[in-house]
Amino acid sequence: MTQLNHLAIVVEDVQAALGFWRDALGLSVGKVERNEGEEVDIAFLPLGEGEIELLAPINETSGVAKYLAKRGSGMHHLCIEVDDIAATMQRLSTHGAELINDAPKVNAEGRKYCFVHPRSTGGVLLELYERMA
Repeated sequence: MTQLNHLAIVVEDVQAALGFWRDALGLSVGKVERNEGEEVDIAFLPLGEGEIELLAPINETSGVAKYLAKRGSGMHHLCIEVDDIAATMQRLSTHGAELINDAPKVNAEGRKYCFVHPRSTGGVLLELYERMA
Protein backbone atom coordinates (compact mmCIF):
# COMPACT_ATOMS: atom_id res chain seq x y z
CA MET A 1 0.00 0.00 0.00
CA THR A 2 1.34 3.39 -0.88
CA GLN A 3 -1.09 5.95 0.53
CA LEU A 4 -4.66 6.98 1.17
CA ASN A 5 -6.02 8.46 -2.07
CA HIS A 6 -9.48 9.63 -1.04
CA LEU A 7 -12.40 9.28 1.29
CA ALA A 8 -15.74 9.28 -0.56
CA ILE A 9 -18.93 10.71 0.89
CA VAL A 10 -22.36 10.15 -0.67
CA VAL A 11 -24.51 13.27 -0.84
CA GLU A 12 -27.84 14.04 -2.46
CA ASP A 13 -26.49 17.02 -4.41
CA VAL A 14 -22.83 17.97 -4.95
CA GLN A 15 -23.48 21.71 -5.22
CA ALA A 16 -25.52 21.75 -2.02
CA ALA A 17 -22.83 19.73 -0.20
CA LEU A 18 -20.18 22.20 -1.31
CA GLY A 19 -22.03 24.75 0.83
CA PHE A 20 -20.48 22.99 3.82
CA TRP A 21 -17.21 21.51 2.55
CA ARG A 22 -16.09 24.50 0.44
CA ASP A 23 -17.96 27.50 1.81
CA ALA A 24 -18.27 26.79 5.54
CA LEU A 25 -15.19 24.60 6.09
CA GLY A 26 -13.02 26.46 3.58
CA LEU A 27 -11.65 23.53 1.55
CA SER A 28 -10.71 24.27 -2.03
CA VAL A 29 -12.35 22.43 -4.90
CA GLY A 30 -9.95 20.64 -7.22
CA LYS A 31 -12.58 19.81 -9.84
CA VAL A 32 -16.20 18.89 -10.32
CA GLU A 33 -17.16 16.35 -12.97
CA ARG A 34 -19.84 13.94 -14.14
CA ASN A 35 -18.84 10.28 -14.44
CA GLU A 36 -21.41 8.72 -16.77
CA GLY A 37 -19.92 5.23 -16.33
CA GLU A 38 -20.42 5.25 -12.56
CA GLU A 39 -23.58 7.41 -12.90
CA VAL A 40 -22.44 10.09 -10.44
CA ASP A 41 -21.51 13.74 -10.15
CA ILE A 42 -18.25 14.13 -8.24
CA ALA A 43 -16.47 17.01 -6.51
CA PHE A 44 -12.84 16.51 -5.52
CA LEU A 45 -11.55 18.52 -2.56
CA PRO A 46 -7.78 18.16 -2.04
CA LEU A 47 -6.77 17.62 1.56
CA GLY A 48 -3.14 16.93 2.45
CA GLU A 49 -1.82 14.05 0.36
CA GLY A 50 -5.35 12.87 -0.55
CA GLU A 51 -8.82 14.15 -1.30
CA ILE A 52 -12.36 14.17 -0.05
CA GLU A 53 -14.65 13.00 -2.85
CA LEU A 54 -18.31 14.01 -2.81
CA LEU A 55 -20.53 11.62 -4.82
CA ALA A 56 -24.11 12.29 -5.90
CA PRO A 57 -26.17 9.98 -8.11
CA ILE A 58 -27.33 11.32 -11.47
CA ASN A 59 -30.28 8.93 -11.73
CA GLU A 60 -32.49 6.74 -9.57
CA THR A 61 -31.01 3.39 -10.64
CA SER A 62 -27.26 3.79 -10.09
CA GLY A 63 -25.45 1.94 -7.34
CA VAL A 64 -24.87 5.21 -5.50
CA ALA A 65 -28.59 6.08 -5.76
CA LYS A 66 -29.48 2.71 -4.25
CA TYR A 67 -26.89 3.23 -1.50
CA LEU A 68 -28.28 6.70 -0.74
CA ALA A 69 -31.87 5.41 -0.61
CA LYS A 70 -30.91 2.58 1.74
CA ARG A 71 -28.37 4.26 4.02
CA GLY A 72 -28.66 8.00 3.45
CA SER A 73 -25.84 10.49 3.10
CA GLY A 74 -22.50 9.70 4.68
CA MET A 75 -19.24 7.89 4.20
CA HIS A 76 -19.34 5.63 1.14
CA HIS A 77 -15.84 4.24 0.67
CA LEU A 78 -12.15 4.54 1.42
CA CYS A 79 -9.64 4.47 -1.44
CA ILE A 80 -6.06 3.26 -1.07
CA GLU A 81 -3.38 3.37 -3.75
CA VAL A 82 -1.41 0.21 -4.50
CA ASP A 83 1.62 -0.35 -6.72
CA ASP A 84 0.22 -3.32 -8.68
CA ILE A 85 -3.55 -3.74 -8.67
CA ALA A 86 -3.55 -7.16 -10.38
CA ALA A 87 -1.11 -8.56 -7.81
CA THR A 88 -3.08 -6.99 -4.95
CA MET A 89 -6.35 -8.44 -6.26
CA GLN A 90 -4.70 -11.87 -6.53
CA ARG A 91 -3.37 -11.62 -2.99
CA LEU A 92 -6.79 -10.59 -1.66
CA SER A 93 -8.48 -13.47 -3.50
CA THR A 94 -5.92 -15.92 -2.13
CA HIS A 95 -6.78 -14.70 1.38
CA GLY A 96 -10.51 -15.17 0.78
CA ALA A 97 -11.46 -11.52 0.25
CA GLU A 98 -14.59 -10.89 -1.81
CA LEU A 99 -13.82 -8.64 -4.77
CA ILE A 100 -16.68 -6.78 -6.44
CA ASN A 101 -14.77 -6.63 -9.73
CA ASP A 102 -13.29 -9.73 -11.40
CA ALA A 103 -10.80 -7.53 -13.23
CA PRO A 104 -9.68 -3.94 -12.75
CA LYS A 105 -11.77 -1.18 -14.32
CA VAL A 106 -10.09 1.84 -15.96
CA ASN A 107 -11.30 5.40 -15.30
CA ALA A 108 -11.21 8.39 -17.68
CA GLU A 109 -7.67 9.31 -16.57
CA GLY A 110 -6.44 5.79 -17.36
CA ARG A 111 -6.12 4.70 -13.73
CA LYS A 112 -6.92 1.06 -12.92
CA TYR A 113 -9.27 0.51 -9.98
CA CYS A 114 -11.44 -2.10 -8.27
CA PHE A 115 -13.63 -2.50 -5.20
CA VAL A 116 -13.46 -4.92 -2.27
CA HIS A 117 -16.79 -5.88 -0.70
CA PRO A 118 -17.49 -4.61 2.84
CA ARG A 119 -18.07 -8.20 4.01
CA SER A 120 -14.32 -8.73 3.65
CA THR A 121 -13.13 -5.50 5.25
CA GLY A 122 -15.11 -5.26 8.45
CA GLY A 123 -17.92 -3.19 6.97
CA VAL A 124 -16.16 -0.58 4.81
CA LEU A 125 -16.35 -0.51 1.02
CA LEU A 126 -12.72 -0.36 -0.10
CA GLU A 127 -11.59 0.99 -3.45
CA LEU A 128 -8.10 0.24 -4.70
CA TYR A 129 -6.35 2.53 -7.19
CA GLU A 130 -3.23 1.49 -9.01
CA ARG A 131 -0.67 4.22 -8.47
CA MET A 132 0.07 6.15 -11.63
CA ALA A 133 3.70 6.81 -12.55
